[in-house]
Amino acid sequence: MIQIHTPLRAAAMATFFAMVLTPLSAQVDDCDGTRYRYTSAFESFEVDYDVEYGNAINSTGLSQSLLVDVYQPEGDANTMRPLIIMAHGGFFIGGENDNPDVLALCEDLTKMGFVVGSITYRLGIDNFLDVSNALVRSVWRGYHDGKAAVRYFRKTAAEDGNPWGIDPDRIYFAGVSAGGFIGLHLAYVDDESEVPPQVDQTAAGMGGGLEGESGSPGYSSAVSGVVNIAGALKTADYLSVGDEPLVSVHGNEDGTVPFGTGMISLGIIPITDVDGSSVIHAVADELGIENCFTVLEGADHVAHVGDADAYYQTLGTVSGALSSWLCESYEPQCGAYDYEAVGVAEWLQAQHGQWRAFPTVLEAGESLQIQWLSSPSSLWNYEVYDARGRFIETAAGTGEWFSVSTGSLASGLHFIRIQGTSESHRFWVY
Repeated sequence: MIQIHTPLRAAAMATFFAMVLTPLSAQVDDCDGTRYRYTSAFESFEVDYDVEYGNAINSTGLSQSLLVDVYQPEGDANTMRPLIIMAHGGFFIGGENDNPDVLALCEDLTKMGFVVGSITYRLGIDNFLDVSNALVRSVWRGYHDGKAAVRYFRKTAAEDGNPWGIDPDRIYFAGVSAGGFIGLHLAYVDDESEVPPQVDQTAAGMGGGLEGESGSPGYSSAVSGVVNIAGALKTADYLSVGDEPLVSVHGNEDGTVPFGTGMISLGIIPITDVDGSSVIHAVADELGIENCFTVLEGADHVAHVGDADAYYQTLGTVSGALSSWLCESYEPQCGAYDYEAVGVAEWLQAQHGQWRAFPTVLEAGESLQIQWLSSPSSLWNYEVYDARGRFIETAAGTGEWFSVSTGSLASGLHFIRIQGTSESHRFWVY
């Protein structure tokens, strides 16, 4: 594993005075030895859904609202908390900010004491006759939207009374797959000469230089660090001495986004060569950039979505690195937690029981995801009930992760239980 060290951060004068004027009751000592790590979980969280952080012209030439779901730990006395902006995957073609690749991470990181903003960003291909170049432009749109999200939260802290209690000097960008591409490019593409040649900055929705035109101009889009889960850079040459710290998790058998240097393809269509996580971290080592890298041995793309152990390694790596950057008093942590030492399984089971179900709010037809936190039997049965406790349906499931279709369910509150376990979980369909 690579040793990680806490980076130094210089606060702007305006932020300094803002902190001086902040009531002492808001300045909670957040490096209390447990916060931002597994053992500090809050019992619950709250979410502000579909907050508009920007607006931009999308790949179809239409104006699109850019939305963020903001997660906060419930009952937290601290009002100067680090923010993680999270971007989902989906090859810049599909995906939502409540996808399984990000949803569980948002919930668990929030319970550790972070504020998490899970964003939508512009998707789609603007020219199906030139898919390779069109997807490069899609990355650029996501790059601009990610920067707008960072600026938006700084703007709300400065102008709107800091409604989500964030520390504008501690903003991190995290992404899975395509979201990892956004975070890596957002942090390390910092010169006009690095703008891809496929990008016509005179075209609608593509202008604004490095900052773009997606919203909240005039505020900084700088981040304190990057979380990359199965993403890549066009080239690791974008990195330079003094760049932002980085933590990555990547399967070394990833068949979608190269672990090393290789070609990204959409089906049989080659898109572009990229440098994956192993190359990025090798370059970061050479340049002295603070970094932490966990390899998921034998794992394919975004393994944390379908494999519970990979999920625990991913969550532990991310929270361990971030907490080490945030808290000089903490013992540096890089890599997955020692599960036996810190009781990861016990912590998750204390929050959810033997299994958990998410998302808790779904559109009709979306699938409810079941994740086992203990070892399931090879075949198990679940039952769904309505808000009055009336039985609706039953079916069988297998494996540590399972999807339950909601297509046959009416709108409203429902409960799901698994035979042989003591807990049930509720969810809404609308």
